[in-house]
Amino acid sequence: MLLKVPDVLTPDELQQARHLLATAPWTDGRASAGSQAALVKNNAQLPHACDAARALRPMVLAALDRQLAFFSACLPKRVLAPQFNRYGGGSNHYGNHVDSAIRYQPDNGQKVRTDLSCTLFLSEPQSYDGGELVIQDTPEPQRFKLPAGHLLLYPADRVHQVTPVTRGERLACFFWVESMVRSGAQRQLLFDMDTALLQLRAEHGENAATVALTGTYHNLLRMWADT
Repeated sequence: MLLKVPDVLTPDELQQARHLLATAPWTDGRASAGSQAALVKNNAQLPHACDAARALRPMVLAALDRQLAFFSACLPKRVLAPQFNRYGGGSNHYGNHVDSAIRYQPDNGQKVRTDLSCTLFLSEPQSYDGGELVIQDTPEPQRFKLPAGHLLLYPADRVHQVTPVTRGERLACFFWVESMVRSGAQRQLLFDMDTALLQLRAEHGENAATVALTGTYHNLLRMWADT
């Protein structure tokens, strides 16, 4: 599933995020990469414990709670603590890599299976050149450079990269989700069904058919979900 979620952050939240990141203590992004990814990673990253990261994480998590499409698509069981990166200048790209299957919450060491990867764009696309998120897909790679405040959700098992930023800087928030429904195919079916149900209810109101279909959705979720 590749899903764009628009307007996750409000303009005021974006302004606050950029203000905090402008004076943040950026460090070498390779410190958080595995041995293979570190060979192709060349960006800057915000330390988990710095003041800016502590202020921004709850803002992002609260914004996700407002997004019904995000919940419907992810069916989140755990969300790894959001992190923040910067591409520009001499630290401006991240070559082809695959995200680690298991990561650890930095505050308590809890294991999180990375079913879904998320990139929340914080810079307007016209403010920098390059910096596309390129995801290997069939039949050809998909390229993304979304407006500030928009989020891209994609399977964590895909090879992907961020192309070199040749002008300006690209700020983003990134994190991973462990879903209650492990199978991507099952998640896609549930998301499609939920989306269609919302449309039917909006167009025709509640009736015996929508109630029955809602019951089927929840029975499938009950069958497939692990809480």
